[in-house]
Amino acid sequence: MKYIVFTSALLGGLLLYLLSNASANTAASGEHYTLLVALNIALAVLLVLLIGVQLFSLYRNIRQRVMGSRFTLRLLGSFALMAIIPGLIVYLVSVNFLTRSIESWFNVKVETALEGGLNLGQTALEIMLADVKEKGESMATSLAFQPANIHFSMLNDLREKSGVQDAALFTPQGGILAVSSGDASSFLPDLPSVTQLRQARQRIYGNIEPINGKGLYLRVLIPVSVQDISGEMRILQLLQPVPKSLATTAEAVQDVYQDYQQLSYSRTALREVFALTLTLVMMLAMFTAVAIAFVLSRRLSAPLTVLAEGTKAIASGDYSTMLPAHGKDELGVLVQSFNSMTQQLGDATKAADRNRARVEAARGYLETILAHLSSGVLALNERSELRTFNEATVNILGVSLESYVGFTPEKIIEKQPNLASFFQAIAVSIQQENPQKSVQKEEVQAQVELVTAHGKKIITLRGTRLPDGGYVAVFDDATAMVQVQRDAAWGEVARRLAHEIKNPLTPIQLSAERMAHKLHSKLEEADAEILQRSTETIVNQVDALKKMVNEFSEYARSPTPHLENLDLNALIREIVSFYDVPKIKVKLALTNKACPIKGDSTMLRQVLHNLMQNAQDALASTLMPMIQITTSVDDGMLILTVQDNGGGFPAEMMLHVFEPYMTTKPHGTGLGLAIVKKIIEEHKGNIKIENVLSDEANGSGAIITISIPLLLN
Repeated sequence: MKYIVFTSALLGGLLLYLLSNASANTAASGEHYTLLVALNIALAVLLVLLIGVQLFSLYRNIRQRVMGSRFTLRLLGSFALMAIIPGLIVYLVSVNFLTRSIESWFNVKVETALEGGLNLGQTALEIMLADVKEKGESMATSLAFQPANIHFSMLNDLREKSGVQDAALFTPQGGILAVSSGDASSFLPDLPSVTQLRQARQRIYGNIEPINGKGLYLRVLIPVSVQDISGEMRILQLLQPVPKSLATTAEAVQDVYQDYQQLSYSRTALREVFALTLTLVMMLAMFTAVAIAFVLSRRLSAPLTVLAEGTKAIASGDYSTMLPAHGKDELGVLVQSFNSMTQQLGDATKAADRNRARVEAARGYLETILAHLSSGVLALNERSELRTFNEATVNILGVSLESYVGFTPEKIIEKQPNLASFFQAIAVSIQQENPQKSVQKEEVQAQVELVTAHGKKIITLRGTRLPDGGYVAVFDDATAMVQVQRDAAWGEVARRLAHEIKNPLTPIQLSAERMAHKLHSKLEEADAEILQRSTETIVNQVDALKKMVNEFSEYARSPTPHLENLDLNALIREIVSFYDVPKIKVKLALTNKACPIKGDSTMLRQVLHNLMQNAQDALASTLMPMIQITTSVDDGMLILTVQDNGGGFPAEMMLHVFEPYMTTKPHGTGLGLAIVKKIIEEHKGNIKIENVLSDEANGSGAIITISIPLLLN
């Protein structure tokens, strides 16, 4: 834009110079003035477009709040006023001056003087022409009464006597009969035209006319009637030169008068030409000044704009911006100082970033360690408010503590009553620590029993005070370990019971049967009947004891599973076929996807038999009994659910449902679900039991969910 503006200014100056020359030169005005005016108008339109583009760009920058745009507008307004106001004053004064000056050129006295001078010259020439005519008439009269053969000699005498420079005698058709000249350098006279000869036949013809190479002459043509036998007409021509001084003066007066008349006639056009020229000069000058004002205002505001942009970049945190140099003036010194400040800020920021990176790396290292710990870790600040925790905390407690950050243990208990025992233990351990003592006590340890939606959990808790007055608690889910210890204890009990009870059962049964056999025939009928009932009771109870001992042995023995590729859906269909009874509706919803697993078919059959038998037992008092078995695949696991619409498990039993000897059946041992859980865990799976809320379709009941890893290809 800068180069376009300056190029337009130079072009405008050239066109204005040519236009001023065309305005001053009348001859050139008619040929080139219109073209120059059109070019100047086109250039003015171009400048207007440039100014419009600049104004639109500036307006858009102001609307977009571009830094420095308003300052540029102020500078532009100042420069424009400085250019436009003086330009308008000069323009108005110039137009008024030229109008009055042009009017002053055309004065009545000047015009009268020019007309008088012109008339004076014409009168003098007419007097000279009348004198030549008089001499010509005298010569024509003399020649008319003389014979034609002496006309030549007589013509020379008459010319010399009358003082005429050239005399010639012509035929009516223009043929030369006689010539007499006082100019030795002239051999032939200047011949008259055919029109002049035709006019001379009728009357005396006289005229003042210029002759090429000789100047202004008086030409007189007089008819001569010859009085001889032929009686033909002759035409006498007299040529008398006008004095050079008089001719020059007359021509000058004539030219000046013609120029004056021409200017007088074009007075209005002249005023319009000069007014148009001045208007174009003013427009081009003002538009060029405004266009240059744009360039200058942008140039002057550029350093401040750069400084503002640099300040904005620093405010946004970008310290890499270095401003370009702007000379050695005050603005240049300011830019250098700004660059130095930016560099120092950048160095300080880089140092802070390095320190922050080290801190973040250490924090990330610590968070990575905490995230991969199997133990839960939570930290409290000096006001006993929850500050942070790791992912294992959520897994162990079963509750996300994200929304409780900043809460004290008491407030968390209000929101989560099921975590009361856990946070009460933390609150007690915090009270046992005395942060005012210089030497802290040993860490506090506790074991907490926590009831969650998935059952009972046993948590071991360790806590200690931090140097900043805060508190950290580390805890583990000891449920599995306690369960293993409990299972081992139950297994030992089962082995001892099997050993101590199973051996005497067979002799007792045999002795009772033998006694009944020997004494039955020797006793009376009533006594024999009593003996028979007693013997049957002994045998039945011994069978029950054997069955219980066998279950104990099976629970304690825990044989190693023989794993092989199995299709669990096919195994389910096989087992369900044994429970197809009219009273109970068994509904299957097995997935269509392939469900290959690694498992022991015998053990899994036992699992399915136990689940189906438990479901049947739970449906004994249900009007419309139904068992629903479904399988699905989720994230590489095979999900098996067995649901019934019976009464469900009692609430007090939900926490101990997988413990041995936990049963509500009068004839059960309570080992079925314990054995099922043991088998599923040996297959790397897990089992979950929940009560189902009552609905119109299925009613209430229990649902058992088993997850077993799928066999990967």
